[in-house]
Amino acid sequence: ADELMGVAYDNGVNFFDNAEGYALGESERMMGRVLKTKNWDRTSYVLSSKVFFGWRENNKPNQTGLSRKHIVEACHEALERLQTDYLDLYFCHRPDPAVPIEEVVWTMHNLILQGKVLYWGTSMWSGAEIMEAHRVAQQYNLIGPVVEQPQYNMFERYKMEMDYNPVFQNVGLGTTIWSPLAAGFLTGKYLAGFPEGARLGLEGFEWLKDRWMQGEKIEKLRQLDALAKELGVSLAGMAIAWTIRNPNTTTAILGATRREQLEENLRALEVLPVLTDEVMTRIENILQNKPVLNLA
Repeated sequence: ADELMGVAYDNGVNFFDNAEGYALGESERMMGRVLKTKNWDRTSYVLSSKVFFGWRENNKPNQTGLSRKHIVEACHEALERLQTDYLDLYFCHRPDPAVPIEEVVWTMHNLILQGKVLYWGTSMWSGAEIMEAHRVAQQYNLIGPVVEQPQYNMFERYKMEMDYNPVFQNVGLGTTIWSPLAAGFLTGKYLAGFPEGARLGLEGFEWLKDRWMQGEKIEKLRQLDALAKELGVSLAGMAIAWTIRNPNTTTAILGATRREQLEENLRALEVLPVLTDEVMTRIENILQNKPVLNLA
């Protein structure tokens, strides 16, 4: 973690994302230790956490969700684990139908007024839920959400390209997209089976395997791989560049586990100029999955 964060920072990455639920809080503790050791200027990077799932193995009723109690307590715990005075971004990791949206907006607003959070956002919310949060913020003159963290990649497009359009157009929305490589599927490493240690081959990840290892997707992956080779770029680089070419993508989150992997993924910025309108059309012809409005 120390090495990868150092490589990322030295290459211009200034945003480090975390959540209370990652490795039951250990992810935040590790990141906190690394940041303490690095001693980077705190104003030079953006730090985020997410609240919803809790971090204890057997969460009790008030230790998950978006109640005022859990959001406030989770924020304090995240600050302690990350060894920081404030979070730049604080995400509601999922919507919580059991809590009035007014309570969520008020709580985030108050954390901002207290200086513990600078901006708040959502993750995996629908466009309608985000707009409802804005309605409440406007009604009570509160600070509304400014960023969403959705999944977005060549095979997961609906939210970013359809559902959020009214939000982008009406109130504006930053995005920190996750899984630009579709859990490693878009690296092409699964074209010849499962490499040792690959996520889709691990016990407990069968649901991920069932989702991606489908004949039609594999065939599209082969065609994308061939196009990447023709362009002289890596498939992973092309896939990441494709996501950040969307003007509504603010940030693509990379989940690298090795230095070489991170360095290769960072080269996606060099691939960006290769993705001309003509190349994008060729990719679209392979994917055949652009979301369209169905008025029927």
